[in-house]
Amino acid sequence: MNNDKYLKLNDIDAYKTAFNLSNYVWNVVVSWEWFPKNTVGKQFVRSIDSISANIAEGFGRFGKKDKIKFYRYSMGSTKEFFDWNEKSKIRKLLKIEEYEYIFKELDKLPKKLNSLIKFTNEKLTI
Repeated sequence: MNNDKYLKLNDIDAYKTAFNLSNYVWNVVVSWEWFPKNTVGKQFVRSIDSISANIAEGFGRFGKKDKIKFYRYSMGSTKEFFDWNEKSKIRKLLKIEEYEYIFKELDKLPKKLNSLIKFTNEKLTI
């Protein structure tokens, strides 16, 4: 039996981008001092982790409406993560190159998530 025709979680562009970005942010935040890590850092990491986690949960759901609901949660987490990224920049917790890399990757996510929602809406019948 050939499984190549089935979509896998790691085939989803939005998931791969969010997953890789979450690990990048983790590696940045773990080096912060206690107070920034405990306040901004926790929320920063949670919001980016939530993006790929919700994509994964939606991917594992059966019905189209259920899948799309979780993909939309990811979109909300993307907006939240944008806020934490801006705060981290303003509060000088990120080096400029870290901020720019995060922003560049983050900027790709809304389009990728919208494409995933559109694809799910068009290709699934239930």
